[in-house]
Amino acid sequence: MSKAIALFSGGLDSTLAILAVLRQGIDVTAITFLTHFGCDITDKSSCSKDPFSAAEKFGFQVKLCHLADKFIEIVKKPKYGHGRNMNPCIDCRILMLKEAKELMSVTEADFIITGEVIGQRPMSQMRKTISLIDKEAGVSGLVLRPLSAKLLEPTIPELKGIVDRGKLYAFHGRSRKQQMALAKKFDLTDYPMPAGGCLLTEPNYSHRLRELLIHNPNPSLNDLHLLRVGRHFRVSPSCKIIVGRDERDNDRIEQLAEENDYLMKVENFGSPVTLLSGKDSVEFISLAASICVRYSDAKHLPGVDVTVFNRENSCALRVAPADENLLETYRIEKKTKALTVKV
Repeated sequence: MSKAIALFSGGLDSTLAILAVLRQGIDVTAITFLTHFGCDITDKSSCSKDPFSAAEKFGFQVKLCHLADKFIEIVKKPKYGHGRNMNPCIDCRILMLKEAKELMSVTEADFIITGEVIGQRPMSQMRKTISLIDKEAGVSGLVLRPLSAKLLEPTIPELKGIVDRGKLYAFHGRSRKQQMALAKKFDLTDYPMPAGGCLLTEPNYSHRLRELLIHNPNPSLNDLHLLRVGRHFRVSPSCKIIVGRDERDNDRIEQLAEENDYLMKVENFGSPVTLLSGKDSVEFISLAASICVRYSDAKHLPGVDVTVFNRENSCALRVAPADENLLETYRIEKKTKALTVKV
């Protein structure tokens, strides 16, 4: 039996691409790449759908591969540049195909499958770019894109008769109507709605990451996880304050707090958990406490007791809530230009 390795995100396109090949009697092993910048598929609560439901239903194997340090390096300095935000889409695709090529060799697979659709993403899914990506990854002719195969040159598995080109598709553009119709035909009913998926395409997250890399070129995994939650404030080159927005943020901040970090909250009022971290953090305890009060239900009071604690000690500190000018001074947030209307 012929074998294929598939790049599998759990989304509609990659699932359909796998099913199109499975229906031709080819054994498919799907590989899902984990980075620090996508939905955490090991945490079902962080995804709108279970990305592995299709694998269970249709009977293909999924392997997980964490790109870890390899990926953060291309985020910092991608050969082919970033997209609109911090997304290094071309370099990302090259890296994934290189990893898939290695697995293809180990498993003695015949080719690679992806769910790419011509014209769907302007940076990485255009004909010329796809050809460049395959060449750079060393997989020219070996990557089958079933959803758009009829718009591309025949691949090696098609030319060898491993795959019947007549049973592939000519999808293009950003509309998902054709994919949704095919999903119905394949009895694929449980799939996530189209979404960005990659945090590096989000303007505010990208701004936070760019700001972090300026002050810390080698961030820890903890630093990267914290970028996902709360409101962020930079009070010195090495010190940040992070304020939870809701109960989930509060729980996550407490989980990620490290030994030398300070946590704080306003007792007996609805309050965010506030994290203060950095080498000189002790100098900014009062400032962090005042910001904590500002986002609590006690923000209208002139003075409030804030509990400050870490893993070993706790104390109470009475402060006034921070004003908006102070927040603007330290807030890490991408500023958007206000729209003006000519009358």
